[in-house]
Amino acid sequence: MDQEDRIALFLDYENLALGARDNLGGMTFDFRPIADALAERGRVVVRRAYADWSYFDEDRRMLTRSHVELIEMPQRMGASRKNAADIKMAVDAMELAFEREYISTFVLCTGDSDFTPLVHKLRGLNKRVIGVGVEKSTSALLPPACDEFLYYDRLEGVEVPAARTRGSRPARAAEPDHRRAEPAREPAPAAPLEAEPQPVRDSDALAVLVAQTVAGLEGSSGGEVTASRLKRTLLRKDPTFSESDYGFRAFGEMLRHLADRNVIELVAGPAKGDPEVALPEHGDQEAAFTLLRSVVQDVAATTAGEGVALSGLKNQVRRVRPDFSEKKLGYRTFLQFCKAAATSGAVQLRWSPDADDYLLTV
Repeated sequence: MDQEDRIALFLDYENLALGARDNLGGMTFDFRPIADALAERGRVVVRRAYADWSYFDEDRRMLTRSHVELIEMPQRMGASRKNAADIKMAVDAMELAFEREYISTFVLCTGDSDFTPLVHKLRGLNKRVIGVGVEKSTSALLPPACDEFLYYDRLEGVEVPAARTRGSRPARAAEPDHRRAEPAREPAPAAPLEAEPQPVRDSDALAVLVAQTVAGLEGSSGGEVTASRLKRTLLRKDPTFSESDYGFRAFGEMLRHLADRNVIELVAGPAKGDPEVALPEHGDQEAAFTLLRSVVQDVAATTAGEGVALSGLKNQVRRVRPDFSEKKLGYRTFLQFCKAAATSGAVQLRWSPDADDYLLTV
């Protein structure tokens, strides 16, 4: 238990409940998916929700069953209920951060950018901060400030109701019709829904992201890159990152898929279930170096000069292999890829002051 993260959960309930109602087809907010997501991340030792509960009478029962402490913020004449709840929530979070050192993670369930300074302060106190909010009602400033950000509408167990079709009307009671019955007609195709499901993200973009991240970790530390370390780094790059957005049930399943595509290599790591991740030293990289060498040869044979200029060479490579991308191999730029090819001996690379460009030769 000592290695588990201790989590303090704070819900800006009005922000979440109204965000779900207004942006998710009028659905009622359900706390259970958030509780399940946090159970996978650690042990929740504090659960508090802030609101004027006279406006959320039914929700009180649901939260009480989940052992959430309800903090009453009654609306007073001439006072802003929203600001009062925000300030109370921020003060309580800071108080816990100083008084209970064993709390390692703070979860702020809100989409309000006013909490961004609180996030920065908690992270400055060496606390991990996870945000939770409804995607369409979450400020663009808040997710990048957090260590991890979970969109409520993407959580397991949240079923967003389908929007009513355009022009749809409620059914009327059947009335007697004395006219001659007409042949049944095929129903007209339904109009598209107002809210369309989120598309699965591009798997090629995922391959580029993972390859670049692994290459950066290998270059910066020189040590082994474990799957858990890779996941933490991906979340630092994009706190909203989730393998489920790419169609995978688990991070390990995603890594195995990329290994099958030869984007990465997986070997047994120091801990069970936490393999080491590396870029393949052979295979696609050697094939890419060979491709570059052949293109340089072909272009040099049709042009006169001391070498083939780097500018425009990538387009020549893509004419031969349209899906070529140096980023899939872990290189940030085409120049970096060519330097690696020169290091391996596939080509020669030098700077030409006369051409004001790099020249490649075989």
